[in-house]
Amino acid sequence: MSIVTVQLGQCGNQIGHEVFNAICGDIRGTHGLCSKKENESYHDACKERFFSEEESEVPVARAVLVDMEPKVISQTLSLAARSGYWKYDDRSHFCQKQGSGNNWANGYSVHGPKHKEVIMNLVQKEAEKCDRLGGFFTIMSMAGGTGSGLGAFVTQGLRDAFPTSFILNHVIWPYGTGEVIVQNYNSVLTLSHLYRSSDALLVHENDVVHKICAQLMNIKQISFRDVNQVIAHQLGSVFQPTYTAESGLHYSRNPLGDLMETLVPHPEFKMLGLRNIPQMPENTLAYSTFSWPGLIKHLRQMLIANAKMEEGIDWQIKPPHPGCSIPSSHSTNKPLHFNTSIANLVILRGKDTHSVDLGSFQDPSLYTSWLKPRDAFNVWKTPRAFNKYEKSASLVSNSQFLLKPLDNVVGKAWNMFASKAYIHQYTKFGIEEEDFLDSFTALEQVISSYTTL
Repeated sequence: MSIVTVQLGQCGNQIGHEVFNAICGDIRGTHGLCSKKENESYHDACKERFFSEEESEVPVARAVLVDMEPKVISQTLSLAARSGYWKYDDRSHFCQKQGSGNNWANGYSVHGPKHKEVIMNLVQKEAEKCDRLGGFFTIMSMAGGTGSGLGAFVTQGLRDAFPTSFILNHVIWPYGTGEVIVQNYNSVLTLSHLYRSSDALLVHENDVVHKICAQLMNIKQISFRDVNQVIAHQLGSVFQPTYTAESGLHYSRNPLGDLMETLVPHPEFKMLGLRNIPQMPENTLAYSTFSWPGLIKHLRQMLIANAKMEEGIDWQIKPPHPGCSIPSSHSTNKPLHFNTSIANLVILRGKDTHSVDLGSFQDPSLYTSWLKPRDAFNVWKTPRAFNKYEKSASLVSNSQFLLKPLDNVVGKAWNMFASKAYIHQYTKFGIEEEDFLDSFTALEQVISSYTTL
């Protein structure tokens, strides 16, 4: 099944480009470290998922690019075409002359309705090119105006036009120190609207990725491109083909459906976090060896201690002892900082994946009381290595990973709202105080649900 990617705003278009680059680099690489037959079926599954073949023989990304300013889209189109390995369809993009000015209401209430027909037609055309449509993957930032406001509007449009298709929103969480003064308002409005129409939200925090660039990748002067390449690598590690328990001897055909089925058992819980190890500069890869037990041990501790990367993990945090578990409403008994999960998915790529012991992830004390570990934990595998890493493991987790950042954003936005700061910028585009209150209420409910796990 194919996935149609919708790239929204400057951030969405720049990351989308890096994602297709990473995927294309991975399937072109000779570093698969597996049999020729294996490599071919991996290659075919990936192509069907993300690219459509045209007469030119150059794979064309299944993507729609949307921005309210032309600059980033024209750069993105020409960068992809110049690579010679893949390109965007010249007719699958839409841009205007003036942006949304970092104003969510402008993107959502003005640009959205005005350009809805053109944008949805582009999406429809892209969907019709798929033999079988698996769903939509949108990429957007929460801080600005176009990605967030127009992104929320387009997601609603996708839900109306494709009521049975899966929609996964990839959302970039803004830097805590701030890029835009009203970013917390924009974030609250984006998240609450996406929660209504999306199947799941996969979140990357800019601060975390920045740290990975500095501490693991040893980059001295970190650019947006560096940050986006780390994000793209992590996304590729999830979306490239794998074998699931159900798919048997064939690569899974329905990545978005499989992801939702394994990770989103209840519509109240849709926030997914992603961790990927190991991550290091390419020039040190050749000198590094990894063992599966070591990688799994790190990944599990990252999960329970809510560590963002494999450096600086708190090894003191342990799961609660079985037997002392109490009803989830009294989760005060849980060890401090312990991260409770609803569902986890581990993805293993590379040598000897068949022999990996994942019993430590099936410990009932890691999960909420209303799901059995056998339902809450899943694993996908492939012997085909990813992006030059002989062995790599990813964790996609529906857990309390995002509770603190969410609480922070809502708290900061509420403090501004209480003093009516900048509200007039939104009301002039038709977003009233009532809409803000609805959004706060919706997110308070999400925070409360995740807190009582």
